[in-house]
Amino acid sequence: RTIQLDYHQRSTNDKHSMTKLNAPVHIATITKQQEESNKEDGSIWIVKPEKKTNVDQKKLEKANEKIKQKQDKKADQQLKPATPAFLAEASASQAISRKETKTESAGRNKTTDIHIENFDIAFGSKMNRVLFEAANLHVAFGRRYGLIGRNGMGKTTLLKMISTKNLSIPNHIRILHVEQEVDGDDTVALQSVLESDTVREALIREERELHRKLDNHEARQADSSRLTEIYAKLSEIEADKAPARAAVVLDGLGFTPEMQKMTTKEFSGGWRMRLALARALFAKPDLLLLDEPTNMLDIRAILWLEDYLQTWKSTIITVSHDRSFLEAVCTDILHLFNKQLEAYRGGFEQFLLTKDEKMKNKQKEYDAQKQYREHLQVFIDRFRYNANRAPQVQSKLKILEKLPKLTPVEKEKPAVMNFPVHDTKLSGTVLRLDEVTFHYNEGTNIFENVNISAGLDSRICIVGENGSGKTTLLKILNGENEPSSGVRHVHRNLRIGYFSQHHVDQLDLSPTSVELLARLFPGRNEEVYRHQLGSYGITGDLALRTINSLSGGQKSRLAFSLMSMPQPNFLILDEPTNHLDMETIEALGVAINKFNGGVILVSHDERLISKVCRELWLCGGKQVKSVEGGFDTYRKLLEEEFKRLGIN
Repeated sequence: RTIQLDYHQRSTNDKHSMTKLNAPVHIATITKQQEESNKEDGSIWIVKPEKKTNVDQKKLEKANEKIKQKQDKKADQQLKPATPAFLAEASASQAISRKETKTESAGRNKTTDIHIENFDIAFGSKMNRVLFEAANLHVAFGRRYGLIGRNGMGKTTLLKMISTKNLSIPNHIRILHVEQEVDGDDTVALQSVLESDTVREALIREERELHRKLDNHEARQADSSRLTEIYAKLSEIEADKAPARAAVVLDGLGFTPEMQKMTTKEFSGGWRMRLALARALFAKPDLLLLDEPTNMLDIRAILWLEDYLQTWKSTIITVSHDRSFLEAVCTDILHLFNKQLEAYRGGFEQFLLTKDEKMKNKQKEYDAQKQYREHLQVFIDRFRYNANRAPQVQSKLKILEKLPKLTPVEKEKPAVMNFPVHDTKLSGTVLRLDEVTFHYNEGTNIFENVNISAGLDSRICIVGENGSGKTTLLKILNGENEPSSGVRHVHRNLRIGYFSQHHVDQLDLSPTSVELLARLFPGRNEEVYRHQLGSYGITGDLALRTINSLSGGQKSRLAFSLMSMPQPNFLILDEPTNHLDMETIEALGVAINKFNGGVILVSHDERLISKVCRELWLCGGKQVKSVEGGFDTYRKLLEEEFKRLGIN
């Protein structure tokens, strides 16, 4: 059935008139369409307008994509391994601009520089120790930065926050942090270093798989093309020269050709740390983070590393307390003080000059501002109640209010290190080895027919490559190791204080420093223990903190305090500078020179050796020989050896 409907409305006078339509209206068809399009309202006469949207479809797609990325990121975080132990006691926060976030998420950030602005780092179980506050770090690609500061300021924590990317670092920047030794397994040392170049290893594995397919006639045309691409890439990165480069790095760090063929599980912890350093140097990341790299090296390896890093093409941030190493390697210094980082161009010696000049200028500015304030205040106090001078007084008060806050120049407290002064007078030789031979295993002698002696006026430094027996010799002199043959002579009134490089690792970490001294040396009052700790810079609340909350350098100072409690008159020190900051190393040198007893030490710190030692003993070839001319002569011998072996 068809109904012809004529309808027209005039808006001007709301009167109706009839008009004939051009086509008939089919009610059944309209009803069916209406029911399908709007089931809620079946009326054929009330048709809802077509829905129009003002939403930009492209923007909507981008928003949905961002939501998906967030969901994927959240899922990835749930699959990540547990948070590192140190992060349970450290947290970082950072102000990041929306522009940076947008650029990074879009993958358009290609910068090789690093800018970390306005960041905070707190430490402790309750995050109650603030290490950095509103600090800024700007690192330019290709520069070599030395990160320095007192023990416990947060240098190691900062490196860990960077390496774990708890501080925002562009995702494309490859970071390698040398902090943990290589796990021991059946991998050969040389191969372990080669495997650190993940790009080369991935290409070689893919090449092997494609060759297997070709041999088994499983390869397709695409595989042959891919194999050609792999050959081109391997040629581009000079993969064939990689074993030779890895061998040079290992050799420079003290690995003999025989050692390079040993499996990683055959090495001690110290050598595995060297292997970790070798892997980092070979992999050449965009950002290399080194935390006290010289601690694990002998002087020969340190000199090689200094030369090697001077030609490093990417970025380095190294924490080191070796002044000679910093001067040789670094192009910039980052000074951590008062929860802030301040950058200085130039090496360490230039840093000292610039810092000293800056401190003088700050002090002058402070003095001038203080003097100006006092001048204003004198005028105000003099004419405060003088009606004629009231406008001038008000003017001076306004000037005084607008002046910036007067802040005294904060200076670092001098490091403290004082060995006990004794009144024992022992003349001549007090410690001597006569024709001493020593071995741990029968038939493998470490020393043969050694003859050495020392007195209370001795200042002797023992040098030599790792594995040459330096620590073993100290243990023989200390009486911990008995000679296999020969005689050890010791004066009956000699009291030896022995500092082991492993003392820090052997400390009980649960008590406070005062409690530990009271437990090991009972019978004194607390003031005696506090005074003893204060002689080595552990003062105030630091002495009442649990030992596990102390930094490595603070634990070392505690070990010195324990060593000197029995009032020794002869010191035997094995790597005493490990973990100590530069100021404390300087204080250690002063303390050794003031000490009125004998000193024998093993150290790799060139400055300390030059400052305190009057005699140099060289360990090597199962012998101990005195080197005429001291450390300078020894350094020249090593440089000549490098030239002879062709090591750059």
